[in-house]
Amino acid sequence: MPWEALPASPSALMGGLVIAAIDRARAADMMIAATRRRRGGRPFYFTSANGEVIARAHRDRAIALLFHTADQIVADGQPLVFASRWLCKHPLPERVATTDLFHDVALRAETEGVTFYLLGATEEENGKAVAAVRQRYPALSIVGHCHGYLTGAALDSKIDEINALAPDILWIALGVPREQIAVRDFAARFGNVGVIKTSGGLFDHLAGKTMRAPLWMQKAGLEWCWRTLMEPRRLFWRYLTTNPQAFYVILRYSR
Repeated sequence: MPWEALPASPSALMGGLVIAAIDRARAADMMIAATRRRRGGRPFYFTSANGEVIARAHRDRAIALLFHTADQIVADGQPLVFASRWLCKHPLPERVATTDLFHDVALRAETEGVTFYLLGATEEENGKAVAAVRQRYPALSIVGHCHGYLTGAALDSKIDEINALAPDILWIALGVPREQIAVRDFAARFGNVGVIKTSGGLFDHLAGKTMRAPLWMQKAGLEWCWRTLMEPRRLFWRYLTTNPQAFYVILRYSR
């Protein structure tokens, strides 16, 4: 999707996905800038990719299309940063993890008057996340929040409510690919929203339910290993099947 309203940035093709070759500070600045340059009709759509996403997009064209329509994809995976240094004309300067980027954007939003809406996770974790954010960023305006398990008429009503509240940034944390599907299906109904940012498990981190890996593991590209240790029953088989495929796809389809 075109990125006419904001300055162009270098990019790298990683495993078939176009990844913005920008650091966290630049990514945060661009999100804030996008809220000031609304294009009308539908919000800007920002998302992120890691090895698992690349593997899934390679084997499922429908998932790939969900990412190809994004205005911007950033690298939420340190292995992508390492690989880009060997394979790409424009190496990725650093990992842009949503769990870090959120705080970069929140700090700017406090001073710029940019408003948030948090949609996703369970009702309990969503509430805890909002409480934690409000405590940490007292000057930040959160115009609303809701869990991510609405359907039918309740979902339709909530979409209209969010659009009426007109948040500058709508953080959607439903997991891949539910959050990308939500953007595909409902973005046209968010004409008063500036930016949609898909957020994965962000709210669980903000709520304190999920702990980040030690910094040395993050820098070494081993956060996936930490996550597996924390949730082996849910993640062991996922990473066992996607990591080797991601390795091949990145080697084969990057430049």
